[in-house]
Amino acid sequence: MKILIVDDSKAMRMIVRRTLRQAGFGGHDVSEASNGREALEAIRGEAPDLVLSDWNMPEMTGIELLDTLRASGIHVNFGFVTTERTTEMRDRAASSGAKFLIVKPFTPEDFQAALTPLLG
Repeated sequence: MKILIVDDSKAMRMIVRRTLRQAGFGGHDVSEASNGREALEAIRGEAPDLVLSDWNMPEMTGIELLDTLRASGIHVNFGFVTTERTTEMRDRAASSGAKFLIVKPFTPEDFQAALTPLLG
């Protein structure tokens, strides 16, 4: 399976990648994008099975990315890995079609709980 990690912080992309391995998802093909606009191009070109996106990024936020994908008819599995934790943000993510929202700081167990139903 292909997983796309989207975060404007290179360090956070590395942490997410490491946490995926620790959670037992290291065997998947993982790629990265540094903002929503870059991710949109990657999704259109590479068709990942899962997108793990930050919420707050320059050029195009994670929620703008998700809304753009859905408006384009692209229904890739999409979840947030973010510091956003309010009920309003969770509701906004869910109403846009996000499968999950993992709050930073996170653990491998958080990833297992969110991703196992999607990746098995």
